Parts: sequence; structure tokens; C-alpha cells
Amino acid sequence: MEPGFEIIENVVTESECRELKATLSPSSRMAKRAGRRHLMGDSAVARLANDERLLQIARRCVGTGAVPFRATLFDKSPRANWLVVWHQDTALPILDRFDSSEWGPWSVKCEINYAHAPAWALERIVALRVNLDASTVDNGPLKVIPGSHISGVLDDNVVLDTAHNERSVICTTSEGGVVAMRPLLIHSSSKSISNAPRLVLHIEYASSLELADGIQLAVA
Repeated sequence: MEPGFEIIENVVTESECRELKATLSPSSRMAKRAGRRHLMGDSAVARLANDERLLQIARRCVGTGAVPFRATLFDKSPRANWLVVWHQDTALPILDRFDSSEWGPWSVKCEINYAHAPAWALERIVALRVNLDASTVDNGPLKVIPGSHISGVLDDNVVLDTAHNERSVICTTSEGGVVAMRPLLIHSSSKSISNAPRLVLHIEYASSLELADGIQLAVA
């Protein structure tokens, strides 16, 4: 995955997407919210995260020990329309807090410790974005800067300068398609200009839950 991302079509079937959308129905999603985090405890989500089709993709990126550890639902629609500025994903859920100059700042979200991680840890992770709806140029798709993940953790100003000066790619997929991406890949998304919903289940995998001695990912 040299450019830091890959689009794989037709990974999940349309019927499976319908079932997942019914399970994660609007009544169970919070109205006017952009989505939900910490979904690995949901049995349907955990089942998909451990499905061999997704695991095969994750293994190509992080090795044979690939394990899912975090799932987040992104729900973009006319009732919850939002944009995300250019950024890198650097915060990881950590089982037990520790002191290290490499890690931090720390925070707590829903009783789970989070820390901004160094590049060596983030390089052991890949995110698989399962598109439960088709992602089109009009409904606020993911945009990425190819190859930007190789520069490590960047200052916010450097991220914005890179996005301004480098070529971006819009990641459109059909329903059931998957976008695999490295967390350090600079990415963003615009507001939707369509009435079509864009529901994405963002599942993250690591080469191992134990990133280093005494540093273990929390499952969230």
C-alpha cells in the first residue's frame, strides 16, 4: 500500500450492508450527531471486524497477527452534515496509562485512555473504512494526499501546507466497498451537497494489541 491507501470494491455484500444499517439504525444512532465511537462491543460490528474478508486486507498491511481494536461509525446525512479539515489520525486507545515523552497529550473518552502516539506505533496500524452506503463525489467522500503518511507525525501547519501544495485524491466507492488507509495519511472530507446518506464503519487494526513492553491498545 505504497500511496498509504487502497480502494477495494465489493468486499461486503449489499444485503450485509442493509443488515448492518438496520442494526445501527437511526434510532440507535444519535440524531443530529456525526456518528458513534467505541463500537467493538457491538456483536454485529465485532463479527464484521473479524470477518476473514477484512482480516485478509488488514494482514496485507500490518502482518499476519492483524487484530481489530477500535470501530467508529461516521454518519453523514442531511440531518447531520459536517466537514473534516486536513489532518492525521494520531490518537490511540490505551489500556493503561504510562509516562513517556513520546506519547501524549492524554485524554479520557468514555472511560478509555487516549494518547497521541509516535510514528513507530501508528505505522503498525491500518484503518478499513467499510462503506455501508455508496460514497460519491457529492456526499462528502474521503479525500487523501497520496504518500503523505511516510513523513511521520506532522505539525498542523505542515499538514495544511502539504494539503495545499500536493495532489489530492477523492476516494469514491460503491456500497460495500472498503477504503484501507494508514492513520498518518493526510486526509479530510467536505460537507455533503447531496441528500444521499454516507454511512461508514471505520475499523482499525494493529499488528498486535501489545505495541511495546507495557504499552497495550484498549479494545474500543
